[in-house]
Amino acid sequence: MNNPTDSLKHRYGLEAFSTNLPWNDTLATLLSHRSIRAYLTNALPLGTLEILIAAAQSASSSSNLQTWSVVAVEDENRKEELSKLANNQAHIRQCPLFLVWLADLARLTHIAESRGLPHEGLDYLEMFLVAAIDVALAAQNAVVAAESLGLATVYIGALRNKPQEVAQVLNLPPHVVAVFGLCIGYADPIVNVAIKPRLPQSVVLHRETYQLAEQDEGIYLYNQIMKDFYASQNMNIPGDWSEHSSKRVATAESLSGRDRLQEVLKNLGFQLR
Repeated sequence: MNNPTDSLKHRYGLEAFSTNLPWNDTLATLLSHRSIRAYLTNALPLGTLEILIAAAQSASSSSNLQTWSVVAVEDENRKEELSKLANNQAHIRQCPLFLVWLADLARLTHIAESRGLPHEGLDYLEMFLVAAIDVALAAQNAVVAAESLGLATVYIGALRNKPQEVAQVLNLPPHVVAVFGLCIGYADPIVNVAIKPRLPQSVVLHRETYQLAEQDEGIYLYNQIMKDFYASQNMNIPGDWSEHSSKRVATAESLSGRDRLQEVLKNLGFQLR
């Protein structure tokens, strides 16, 4: 897809935009994103990791504090361990490069202590939020960079199911936690993955003030689009998007262990005052 009409049709599952839109190769890459869960074992070209990290470090960082780090995992045994901790997802084992993105307040703690300076501010929820935002911005830059090189990606949020065990596997110090993982590699061409439609802009785009009730029409339309998408991809998902999404947040158990995240974060050194 090298034009906005086709790209937007696939992204939203309908034709609802004027053809008079700005367009370039970067936009084409962004709109064609797919989450890939089947990889070839082919190694990445030399220098790929370094250029992806350079792209990640080019993202904005709050006050230039750069409160994130990343662990590049290529060892088969370590990928196997992380796969088991993330619901045994096979693509973690398949991909040649697995990146674990970290909210990292250990570095600033170490810097302050090495200079004999206080660091009480790091104990507050705000700083954990800053670190989580920083690492998300950085990782998304890496995703765009990887996909611009013809590589495939998928985020792995399931690392948050067992963050203490992940910390042990990666030898993380206190004040560092894995926020998510990221598979990077070449997509297995045998597995055809379509672009998943997103909510209509009428649902997520608000002009001047937020409007909740006015989203109902767009959500109804999206439910129909997603039911068709589930069927076309042979996905065994009962009901529509609204039903599926509501089930994901119905109970504490629906969070797959992440309902204990505050307690676990405190065990990992985050005070969250």
